[in-house]
Amino acid sequence: ETGRLALYLLGLRASCSPLEHKPLRSLVTWLKYYLEEDWAGSRRHGHPITSYYQYGLGVLALCVHRKRVREEVIRRLLTAEQHAKFGYSAGSAIDTAAVVAMAFTCLEQERLVGSTLAAELRAAVHGTRKRMVEAQGEDGFFGNIYSTPWAMQVFIATNSCEAQGPYGRAMAALLQHVGAFSTAATLAQALPVLHGRSYLHIASMRCEEELDTLTPISPEPLSELPGNKTVRLVVECPLPPCPERWLYDHSVLVPASATLLDVLRAATEQGPPNFTFDTRDTPQGPYLSGVLGLEAQQQKRTYWQLLTAPSDSLQMGIGDYRPCDGETLILRLSEW
Repeated sequence: ETGRLALYLLGLRASCSPLEHKPLRSLVTWLKYYLEEDWAGSRRHGHPITSYYQYGLGVLALCVHRKRVREEVIRRLLTAEQHAKFGYSAGSAIDTAAVVAMAFTCLEQERLVGSTLAAELRAAVHGTRKRMVEAQGEDGFFGNIYSTPWAMQVFIATNSCEAQGPYGRAMAALLQHVGAFSTAATLAQALPVLHGRSYLHIASMRCEEELDTLTPISPEPLSELPGNKTVRLVVECPLPPCPERWLYDHSVLVPASATLLDVLRAATEQGPPNFTFDTRDTPQGPYLSGVLGLEAQQQKRTYWQLLTAPSDSLQMGIGDYRPCDGETLILRLSEW
């Protein structure tokens, strides 16, 4: 519940909903409670029950509402950052590092911490920003397309984007792939960046000056492409629970406009009858949670990594990515 409640509170602040009402005030209390419950998992697992991403998001949401949190809560994140706890096996977790850096920046700017801790947080953000620049890919992205807006928000929040060439390259890459942001959650991360803003700006919004001009629109459906395409689907499991590394390798025939999710569905109906998969609904769209009976488990820190051959991580989720004809897609059970 930590991350979902944090996003809800950020949304309330962005939409100028007052927290004076008792039901809304109780949400802040609940978020503080979840942060403590979340950290209780560290006694067994050495990390939050959910993730450092959600934990950092919770601290950020409280800060945006100008609610103080205990220094111990902040130092849990600071210690994790100092000991490089945000990394995945396939590379650094840019989105997690960025969310935590945003929380640190907010705490400093809103003066919700003492001068000594503020200096430590400022140094941590500086280090995070430096590592982001070093990790920027040739495609201009920080991590992948969805973590890039989070990273760019750090540059915006710390007033360091104008002098940074990497920020400009990331913006160019973002504009070229803006169509990938097709859900409310991903749009909420990208839109502030496109307007030169970060989530920290909503903390200082003057709501009495905001005009109620939002109107819903009906998106145009994507046009169907004629014909079919063939996609090779490979399932790999290099982890100990698996009896063998390569569990599945077959070509799947799908319509030309099919997404990866469509490919998975078609694979259950074509070829060997043993292909199965499971998904979980998230604000970012469907999340691949299981393949061939093997579930990604939070406790074991495993997830299904999506790649296109030979080893390039996909920049979109299974509901958005549209593979090309003849492309090889790899589903690999990995540790983070």
